[in-house]
Amino acid sequence: MFEVERREGVVVVTMNRAPANAISEEFLAGFNRLLDGIEREGLPRALHIRSALRFFSAGADLKEIGGRFGAEDGVRDMLRHVAAFHHLYDRIERLPLVTIAEINGPALGGGLELALSCDLRIAAQEARIGLPEAGIGLIPGAGGTQRLTRLCGPGVAARIILANDMVDGATAERLGIVQWAVPGAELPARARALADQVAGLAGPALAACKACIRASTDRAPDGYAMEHDATRRLMTTEEARKRVSAFLESRRK
Repeated sequence: MFEVERREGVVVVTMNRAPANAISEEFLAGFNRLLDGIEREGLPRALHIRSALRFFSAGADLKEIGGRFGAEDGVRDMLRHVAAFHHLYDRIERLPLVTIAEINGPALGGGLELALSCDLRIAAQEARIGLPEAGIGLIPGAGGTQRLTRLCGPGVAARIILANDMVDGATAERLGIVQWAVPGAELPARARALADQVAGLAGPALAACKACIRASTDRAPDGYAMEHDATRRLMTTEEARKRVSAFLESRRK
């Protein structure tokens, strides 16, 4: 599911859960174990997250989500699952090192939220980026409403979330969702060079700079609590149940 490579000052994590790096409970637990190992072995100056597949990540594992609708303890189980997303993404966001997301292909829903928890994002110009949850009756509840708004402002967040607008990497750069967009063929080399550039800087200074940048735009905890509450409410609606079921059925055809 994950391949880990260490080189001078950089740890590269390559996600490889075929076919689309869907984020399951196993994926979340595995990523946390991976971070435990990185912390035990000594923090690098840069953590470079990338994909071995055509997708960066298609987001939450919809088969798992679909199974929670109608289950006796489905709502509680869904809230526990959302909390696990928050735990991992908050952990990535708070790491005292520079985190880099290399977005080679579609980064959707929880996959984009993973990238948003990173400090730096470099995307292929052809990549597809979006938060499509409203289309299936849910919300981008793993921090998407908060991190995207904090990063790009409410206008861009409304375009991506409320209009369900899928944008390419070049547009994402113009909107400020990613900091760089490059031709797909150049992406691996450019992302590696970026990670090496960061690794050449002073680790303590990077950690201090990151903490100060974060302090200037620190999140409002109530917004994340609202995501959690909205997920609970939407899980009980018939419309969400029908939309999730219809989406899963369309994927089987």
